[in-house]
Amino acid sequence: MKCGILFSGGKDSVYASYLAKKYKNEITCLITIISENPDSYMFHTPSILKVKKQAEVMNVPIIIQKTKGEKEEELRDLEYVIKKAKKEYKIEAIVTGSVESAYQASRIQKICDNLNLDCFNPLWQKDQFELLNDLIDNNFKTIITGVFAYPLNETWLGRNINNQLIRDVTKLYEKYKINPAGEGGEFESYVLNCPLFKKELKVKNYKIFGKKNSWRMELDII
Repeated sequence: MKCGILFSGGKDSVYASYLAKKYKNEITCLITIISENPDSYMFHTPSILKVKKQAEVMNVPIIIQKTKGEKEEELRDLEYVIKKAKKEYKIEAIVTGSVESAYQASRIQKICDNLNLDCFNPLWQKDQFELLNDLIDNNFKTIITGVFAYPLNETWLGRNINNQLIRDVTKLYEKYKINPAGEGGEFESYVLNCPLFKKELKVKNYKIFGKKNSWRMELDII
């Protein structure tokens, strides 16, 4: 099946891409929404401008659509770009990295229904600790690019998702009930390498912005 991937460059959308290909689907294009609203209900924002680098090492075309990120209005922008992908790349399905957000999943499903496309959510309701371990087991190199909840702070930025990080988020889950894979919006990520990439991406430089328990990185990727 020809698939368009809703692609943010974070762990969930990249791992969903990996699973879609593993299940013998064709990754025909990547679809990225760049929101002007950092508090968008629908779309990942840290490092979103670096998806082009990932598309290059995946050797997959990418369609980028900007949105003001206004609630519900951004859905019209999403439907527009999915319709464009269907016309240009003849996609038959949309793949998402949705894990727990019923808000996101239900709205994407409605758009797919309107456009007569299948909707494939390979991570839906997956155990979050299992998801993190699967990333490690499948040789994903993923770093934290944004944190947005207490007690997370700037020291978490740039950390690899590895066994030590899983141990640390387990402690936070037990004490503060933070979602271990960041499904409550606690943190965001960026994938530097995985089996879909022709080569590993490198962080040449970065800048850090934020205060208190809300921090993000802007990456310079090569």
